[in-house]
Amino acid sequence: MNKLVESADAAVADIRDGATVMVGGFGLCGNPENLIAALHRKGVKDLTVISNNCGTTEQGLGILLKARQIRKMVSSYVGENKEFERQYLSGELEVELVPQGTLAERIRAGGAGIGGFYTATGVGTQVAEGKETRVIDGREYLLERPLVADFALVYAWKADTWGNLLYRKTTRQFGPMMATAARITIAEVEHVVQPGEIDPDVVHTPSIYVKRLVRGERYEKWIERRTVRPRQVSEGR
Repeated sequence: MNKLVESADAAVADIRDGATVMVGGFGLCGNPENLIAALHRKGVKDLTVISNNCGTTEQGLGILLKARQIRKMVSSYVGENKEFERQYLSGELEVELVPQGTLAERIRAGGAGIGGFYTATGVGTQVAEGKETRVIDGREYLLERPLVADFALVYAWKADTWGNLLYRKTTRQFGPMMATAARITIAEVEHVVQPGEIDPDVVHTPSIYVKRLVRGERYEKWIERRTVRPRQVSEGR
């Protein structure tokens, strides 16, 4: 039952070229930094990555994008990354844009075994192109299909060695849904404790969804745009 592996490199060893990988994170918050770095070192390529965004030009998933390891991105936000813009406009990167709420629900549906759902989001836009529509109570809806993946890489604040995960604050975002929607979920955590040390009532992702666990280290916890108030100079100085 001990799912802790010795390193991030060992945790991603079986991720092969062409795999579909869900990666948790919202902007640069809650990124599985060590697992992303391990994928970069491994050199795996032609990946389809499902994630809210693709980091920045130099950080987060942008590391993999810059190294030309990503073939397709399924995302809801594509700002903050000039290399993403360049590759997309030059036809080097395939992109599927998905409204953020729809992205979250498609992942949840994948984990729950739901074959599809109807939503009004995107009706009348490019998002609706090629999709089945249906009028319900006089309103038009799109049929959205679930998202599943070969692997999910998620970050959690704390876990026990069995793989029960506890996220902290904003880092909770897509992780719990992604953990249910992949064939193999690999969790990177800051703190590892023994079974029983986490109150079952606060477990966000039960261990049944987690295949491997790695203790993260040397976190940078990047900030996309640091905004501070101007320093106020007191009179007489």
